[in-house]
Amino acid sequence: MMAMLMKKHVAGAATRRYGRRRGWLWVGPGNKSGASLEPMWRGWLWIGPAILLVVIFFMYPLLNTLVTSFQNADATHFVGLKNYQTIFTSAVTLEVLKNNLLWLLLGTILTVGLGLLVAVLVNHIKAESLVKSALFVPMAISFVGAGIIWRLVYLYQPAGETQIGLLNALLARMQLPPQAWLVNSAFNNYAMILVYTWMWTGFCMVILSAGLKNIPEDLIEAAKIDGAGRWMMFWHITVPQIRPTLAVVITTMLINVLKIFDIIYVMTGGNYHTDVVALEFYNQLFSFNNYGLASALAVLLLLAIVPVIYFNIRRMHAEEKLR
Repeated sequence: MMAMLMKKHVAGAATRRYGRRRGWLWVGPGNKSGASLEPMWRGWLWIGPAILLVVIFFMYPLLNTLVTSFQNADATHFVGLKNYQTIFTSAVTLEVLKNNLLWLLLGTILTVGLGLLVAVLVNHIKAESLVKSALFVPMAISFVGAGIIWRLVYLYQPAGETQIGLLNALLARMQLPPQAWLVNSAFNNYAMILVYTWMWTGFCMVILSAGLKNIPEDLIEAAKIDGAGRWMMFWHITVPQIRPTLAVVITTMLINVLKIFDIIYVMTGGNYHTDVVALEFYNQLFSFNNYGLASALAVLLLLAIVPVIYFNIRRMHAEEKLR
């Protein structure tokens, strides 16, 4: 009997000191709860391929682009900050940055502003669905398709010839001289921003309209009883209530505009002082084989987009804490 007790005591002490393992189950000092390690390894097995793809197709190209941005045109040796210096000192690239800034300001203001205006005006009217559908139709068209359509609208023929472009045909009917809408640098950028606005206003309207539907009716009724006018209700009730939705729409438009490429590539090819960062990056890489400057432009574009994404993430976290 004494020998049996001594055996159990020794076995128990060994178990307490070293733990015991049963298949994937480990019970001992490091795992007092006896939790299984199998779920952890199974989780890594599932997310492993996704992590591998992110590393191969995102992290590696990102780091490679960053390194190449400090190299010369054929990426054979380092030149320091020369490519970035070129971006901020060359007259060509400075014009590119100016055009991008113009797109950023006007493109965002027009799409979000008109989207919000239409969403408020058509809210709770009988033809609301019809108006929304009509304005959302351009979203079904690709940027390339929209560029081709509007290129035909802006088509120009010299004065005295038959105008087959819609706008110039209208001008001819009114006995006005035709305009080279996509060639004249005084308004060609504005003409293409109009195309972008035509495409994305419907998107902004639909998202903002969904935000308007979430405003409590009792809040609106209380404001009406207190004698608030439409303008006061808009600024003190509508805008504060849809602020999170408005932030999402604005950040989405900012990122879209910063990456704008297709419309300009199709309509002008970046000629006539209409070049932007994404198109200049494309030309430097594929037309001029200047890998260093192209990579520097890509990094610049990334650095411009990251703060917008960071702001969006911070806002989402703040909303989650409020819930």
